[in-house]
Amino acid sequence: MIKVQNLVYTYPGAKSPTVKNISFEVGAGEVFGFLGPSGSGKSTTQKILYKLLNGYQGHISIDQKDLNRWGRNFYHLVGVGFELPNHYLKLTAYENLQFFGAFYPGAMRHAMPLLEQVGLAPDAHKRVADYSKGMKMRLNFVRAILHDPQVLFLDEPTSGLDPVNGKIIKDMILDLRQQGKTIFITTHSMFDADALCNRVALLNEGKIVALDAPNTLKLAHGQRKVRVTLKQHSPNVQEFDLDTLGQNQHFLQVLQNQQLETIHSEEATLEDVFIKLTGNRLL
Repeated sequence: MIKVQNLVYTYPGAKSPTVKNISFEVGAGEVFGFLGPSGSGKSTTQKILYKLLNGYQGHISIDQKDLNRWGRNFYHLVGVGFELPNHYLKLTAYENLQFFGAFYPGAMRHAMPLLEQVGLAPDAHKRVADYSKGMKMRLNFVRAILHDPQVLFLDEPTSGLDPVNGKIIKDMILDLRQQGKTIFITTHSMFDADALCNRVALLNEGKIVALDAPNTLKLAHGQRKVRVTLKQHSPNVQEFDLDTLGQNQHFLQVLQNQQLETIHSEEATLEDVFIKLTGNRLL
């Protein structure tokens, strides 16, 4: 659905490119994540893909059509959830959705059930000026999917949300994936990327340093060890090689003779992988 080849982008007046010769593809029905710290080129790449920035080098096609050949009907195909909500503050949430929905031909999804789904139905007729940031973010998400787009671009979709509302949005994203939508997410949240994405690209200083399924990346860069915490023992934490557990007599004795508190494999997180590959943190 999305194909990017040798993409380079330099902001006017900048001495060096923000996006440095990156290539990737996103399949139809896939949730694809760009994971990286602020300033790594995530949002810039996304803005290029939904035609907010031009003047790039390289080739981009969306739905098998060169991005430069798309006209205004491109925005019937895509939906965009910006990192910073932008609504008409003097209008209510419902009025905002009615207004933006009028931009698109054809039938819209009904606004009230969507507002109900994200917990905004009781405040549907409240002015957006009186909304909290989290409420605005949820309204932002509803606006992005109102016209039932085939491709979604979401920039930090859970930013400013508490865990309960963050889970609601993530569950809706997973449901959209089940419907066959293609979803491109930029985030610095390793938890969101891990929970949502079929594949992630780890981006650092404008370059892709790794690209694969989250679990594949974690297994490739994690330690093959098991950490055991004992309730009454000194030391109370012991580590064992994962590949030889069945033959490790000390481990078997611990299982038979000690009371275990926890036992975990030492799987890396996506942040661990990122730090290992770049030396930087996902901030």
